[in-house]
Parts: sequence; C-alpha cells; structure tokens
Amino acid sequence: MTHRVLSLRRRWRKAWRKCGAAVTQAVGGHPFLAGIAGTAVAVAMASLTFLTLYDGRADALQHAHETSENLVSLISSDLERNVEIYDLSLQSMVDGAQNPATWHLPAGLRQAVLFDRATSAAFLGGAYVLDSAGRVRASQNGELNPAVQLDDRDYFLAQQRCPAVGLYVSHPFRSRLRGGNLSIGLTRRINTPDGAFAGVALLAIRIEYFQRLLDKISVGKAGSVFIVLDDGTLLARKPFSQSAIGTTIARSPTFMAMAAHDEGSYVAKSAVDGVPRIFTYAHVPSTPWIAVVAPAVSDVFAEWRRRSLIAGGLTLALGAVFVVVAWLLAFTLQDKVAAQAELVRLAATDPLTGLSNRRVLDSRLDEEWLRARRNGSPLSVLFVDVDHFKGFNDTYGHAAGDEVLTAVAECIDSVVRRAVDLVARYGGEEFAVVLPETPAEGAAAVAEKIRRKVQGMKLSFGASEHGTVTVSVGCATCLPAQGGSASGLMAAADAQLYAAKSAGRNRVKSAASVY
Repeated sequence: MTHRVLSLRRRWRKAWRKCGAAVTQAVGGHPFLAGIAGTAVAVAMASLTFLTLYDGRADALQHAHETSENLVSLISSDLERNVEIYDLSLQSMVDGAQNPATWHLPAGLRQAVLFDRATSAAFLGGAYVLDSAGRVRASQNGELNPAVQLDDRDYFLAQQRCPAVGLYVSHPFRSRLRGGNLSIGLTRRINTPDGAFAGVALLAIRIEYFQRLLDKISVGKAGSVFIVLDDGTLLARKPFSQSAIGTTIARSPTFMAMAAHDEGSYVAKSAVDGVPRIFTYAHVPSTPWIAVVAPAVSDVFAEWRRRSLIAGGLTLALGAVFVVVAWLLAFTLQDKVAAQAELVRLAATDPLTGLSNRRVLDSRLDEEWLRARRNGSPLSVLFVDVDHFKGFNDTYGHAAGDEVLTAVAECIDSVVRRAVDLVARYGGEEFAVVLPETPAEGAAAVAEKIRRKVQGMKLSFGASEHGTVTVSVGCATCLPAQGGSASGLMAAADAQLYAAKSAGRNRVKSAASVY
C-alpha cells in the first residue's frame, strides 16, 4: 500500500513538473502573457466587485423609487379625498343657491342651508356664493362686503364662459376678503332656471393646507416634495420657499416630463435650486394637481457611496499590486524575448534594403506553391534587376549603388501592397516578388508599375541610354495543381528577365503559362 502511495505521488510530481515546464515555455515565448494574465485576473476581480457595488446602487435606487411612490400615493389620496369632500359641499351650495326659496329664508336658516359643516374644516379660508357680477351674495361667516368685486378672478371667468366646466381649481391668489392670505379656489357654476349664468359657489383653501401636508413628509436633507398645477404653477414646496409659491416651472425640463404622463419617475436637476433629484410624480385624480416626491440623489446614494468607496478602494489597491507584480515578471522576460526577436529578424531580413532575404524567399515560395496546389489557384513570380548596375557602381561608387538599391527596394515594396505578397532581395541587384493567386495579366501589370515607378524616380545615370536608373522585370506564372515545381517557376522568371535584358532593358517580359 505504501509503495502504491509513493508511486502515485511520483506520478503527480512528474505531471506537475511537465505542466510547470509547459507554462514556463509559454510564458517565456510570450513575455507579456504574465502581465496580461495578471491584469485580466485583477480586472475580473475588480469587475465582480464593481458589479456587486452596481447592484447595490440599483437596489438603493429601487428602494428610493418605491418609497417615493408610496409617499406620492399618500399625498395624492389625501388631496383626492379632501377635494371630493369639498366638491360635495360645493354641490350642496349650488343646489341651495339655485333654489329661489333659499333667498327668502331668514339669514340664519339660509346660512344653514347653503353651508354645511365641511365648509368649516381646518385650512378652509371661507365659503362664498357670488352673484353674476362677482359680488359676495352670501358667506359662511355672514360677512358681506359690497365693495369687493371678484369678477376678474380666473375661477369666476372660467365658470362664466363655459357652463360645462364643472369643478374648477383656481391658481393661487391673494384673498380680497381675508387680508391678502394666499389661497386657491374650488368653484362650481350657479345657473338660473333657464341655464343662464347666475354666479359661482366658492370654497377658498389656504395654501397652508398644502404646506402642512408636505411638512409631514421626510425626504432627506437635500430632498424636496411639492405640489404643482398641471400648467406648472407651484402651490407648495418643502423645503418651503415663499418666493417660489405661485411661480411657474412650466418651461423646465423636469416639468415637461410630468406634464406628458400621468405618473412616472426620472432623475434630473431641480428647476428651483438646481439640485439633482429623483423625481417621482403622479397626477391627483379629478384635479389639476401633480404630487411630486424628489429625494436628492446625494441622499439616496450616501450610504451606498460610503460602502462603495471602502470596497472599491481596497479592490483597486489589491488589484494594482497584483498587476504590478505580474508586469514586473513580464518585463524581466522582455529583454530576452526582444533579443531573440531581433536575431530572428536579422536572420530573415536583408540588412541593406530591409526586405526579406533569400532564405525567407525560398521558404515562403515553397509554402505558397503548396497552398496554390491545394486551392488550384495561379502563382506568379517576378524577377527585378537593376539595369547596368555594375556600370553605375563603377561610375558613382558603391555607396551610391547601395542608395540606388535601397530606393529601388522601396519602389517595389510600395507597389506590392497586398499582405499575402512577398518582396525579397534575391542577391546583388536582383529582387524577387511572389504573387499568390495572381494570373499572368495581373503579374505583368504589377511588373509594369514597378518599372515605371523606378524610372519615374529619375535617379541620374549618365551611362544609361535612358539617362536614369531603370529596371528590367521577368514574369512567370503557373498553376501548381497541374505540375511543375517552385524552382522551375523561379527559373522561368529568371529566363524572362534575361529576355527583357536582351531586348534592350527597361522592359517587362512575361511567360503567361509555365508548367
């Protein structure tokens, strides 16, 4: 049994050593793998943490939204219930005022008929019956002031002009009967027996009613709760601002959203004080009022932000340490890999022109030959030779000759643009171009572009019949699937090059089909 255990341990150790060697080889071949892996792990850890924190933020927002909806519902229910009670009183006042017998009753009895107990409720500023001229015909407290005219009030004009208005809720106004107290009016139309306008039944509600209702609501230090008319007129607000009552917020983006829908919730800056808040609102049924609860964003996310700063800070600190360690490991391998890469590059690159060298050409040509044979596609090769290059060297020197070779190499490389193509220095003043999947016509067109571009450089060469440096190009194309060899294709291109030179140089010769 002991022997078996020892054998299993040895096998596990051997497997771990192999795994470690494979990891070491992979990291050694890709020095930044350690840094990337470490960064990825740190990012994954941070992402999980921040995702959790984001979920916490969403929970805080949802909780605030639900709380605000409940508060809006309470405010709306209170307003709706009281308006319903007041409307019943108004209808009773209208019924009494439209009965001619009411006005022949003794004053005390007439008061009892016109005004019920609901008209004495808290925050009700007064109950009045106005005649068709806007004068007070009867009042709850029995006081009549013939000098006061109310025919210019919005509630009076609305009832006078339209018999179908029904219950009308006025804008805030300063009372002319109660020392300028700020109030709103609930009114209904009084008609004569033939349907003509006979006056208005009015209940005046002090603005304090709305303010006391809002004072009971808690929405945080910077939160706000308010009641606004559907045309944007502000009736009450917490925190209280005397100057804001009666003003309009109709043009503010926050109100436009409220006016467009019966209820909803959104985040925006307050039109009154500019504080970002989460606005939850609902239109109070049967009224032109909108109840709004708007806790401040800073209050809603205060606790979540405190927790997030602690958790996020620790996550970022630990993640940063992890990333630094991972990249230190990566950088220790960077120099070694860079040196190896430079050696590989030098082994594959011609030092003068920067093009691929003969070794890369041979290897790549074999690869493209096999690929073309599998795919049944054509393969083309160009041989490019600088005309009279020996004479140029003898005339201008080898340094100038090297400059010419470099310029010609840049010309060829600029013409051969496809990623699958290969430009290589074959040797001396000769260059080779491998063009996969290129028919003879295409190869000849590329060769002609190279010839023209080199001649277009106008590199002065007095001994040439053209006066400038020129090149001759030999082209060969074949279908590897039909036989032949890569070396045969190269030999054919070389033969076409010599044909171009024999024909006078500075020209292109092609072998359309080589097998």
